Amino acid sequence: MNIGQAADQSGVSAKMIRYYEQIGLISPPSRTDSNYRVYGPDEVHVLRFIKRARTLGFSVEETSVLLGLWQDRTRASAEVRDIASSHIVALETKIAELQGMVKTLSHLVHCCAGDNRPDCPILDDLAGTPAEQTSKGH
Repeated sequence: MNIGQAADQSGVSAKMIRYYEQIGLISPPSRTDSNYRVYGPDEVHVLRFIKRARTLGFSVEETSVLLGLWQDRTRASAEVRDIASSHIVALETKIAELQGMVKTLSHLVHCCAGDNRPDCPILDDLAGTPAEQTSKGH
């Protein structure tokens, strides 16, 4: 199958397939006499693996390691578990950061009158200006 068909079957865009090939995440596929890429079921399976790993938030580097482990039938599952556990910790940290952002923005939105006056605690906060200074003409 050609790259468009492989993209359709794997859910990975043709552009990303070319990128993954360029950075060495996937092996270059065989080519036709006309130099078109040719993909088979095995390559599509690898692309689906990559798509799922990326969807779960693994970096390209982590995905590369996981792909290597997946392809190594003598691997120890402990290494895979360690990578996934570390990723969970990173996701939990990111979630906490995002929740902090939501809390801060919710507070700022609550403090903003949202009327025709120019005073805006949201912009004051972004500018690092205390609200008292803006009311004094700063």
